[in-house]
Amino acid sequence: MDWWDRDKIQDKLPFLNARGSAKAAIEKWFAGQKFTEVETSQLQISPGNETHLRGFETQWQSPSQRNHQLYLATSPEFSHKKLIAGGMERIYEFARVFRNGEIGPLHSPEFTMLEWYRAGEDWNKIIEDTLEICVAAGRAVGVDYFSWKGKSVSINTAPISITLAQAFRKYANIDLLSTLDSGGNGQRAKLADAAIRANINFAVDDNWSDIFTKILVAKIEPNLGFDAPTILCEYPLPEAALARKCSHDPRVVERFELYICGVEIANGFGELTDAIEQRARFEAAMHEMKRIYGYNYPLDEELLSALAQMPGTSGVALGFDRLVMLISGARSINDVLWTPFPVEQI
Repeated sequence: MDWWDRDKIQDKLPFLNARGSAKAAIEKWFAGQKFTEVETSQLQISPGNETHLRGFETQWQSPSQRNHQLYLATSPEFSHKKLIAGGMERIYEFARVFRNGEIGPLHSPEFTMLEWYRAGEDWNKIIEDTLEICVAAGRAVGVDYFSWKGKSVSINTAPISITLAQAFRKYANIDLLSTLDSGGNGQRAKLADAAIRANINFAVDDNWSDIFTKILVAKIEPNLGFDAPTILCEYPLPEAALARKCSHDPRVVERFELYICGVEIANGFGELTDAIEQRARFEAAMHEMKRIYGYNYPLDEELLSALAQMPGTSGVALGFDRLVMLISGARSINDVLWTPFPVEQI
């Protein structure tokens, strides 16, 4: 049966109507907070510079018939930071983004990312925003619970917060910070030994970050967001991405993720504005990407120039489709997409 079959469309309408109600409520919330909605380009010089983030490639043919490599955006982050550097202070976007190699009940290669930034405000304000938006979306749909796969959490339950170090100790009996040196660099041998004791399988060529991720997925994430919406925060420096270091401990950074019913909903940062450090992180990640996959992506030099002018800023990316799933009772991400990824035709 085709996805546009009349009965199938009717079956999806409650989820799609919930999507519209949630979007309207969120837009109203941003208007109340004096945010400006922006619309950024989906064609980018670089799709991002994280080791395992895979983009879709395309080409622009100039009037002179010369081909230029471009990529569909995996996030509007680079564009938003350039706008912040240019003087914008509070911006948000419901962005269409594209990530290659990802598909499943919680993943579509094309999806909607709700992303927003506050110049001059710290990451605690962005965490507060994220929780308020999730509640506003739920109330707009008229539900009392977030739910996924038979598990539910009241939208009125006070959130809880746990650091990565606390979570690794609680759920995996691992002293995470002891596997970092004084500069915050991962010491593979120490984490590998801890992973073995925790019965985590990993490959001989896995680096510190690979082993960290396998422990996170196997031991930590399955325990998050079931008693209350859970903020997992203070990521170790090797997992910093674009986040700045914490002032109280340079081995960890101002990065958080929100989990509800075991589902990761949002990923936010107190943003790094040191262009030299950001370049070094990007280059290290692209070196690792080349080692693993045999290719990597160019750096966005405009972004690195913009960081030198960007004020202290915090921002977050929230998976809008996933949020709609949690407030509508959807069974998979395709339930909340008007038109699904055409995997059945491929």
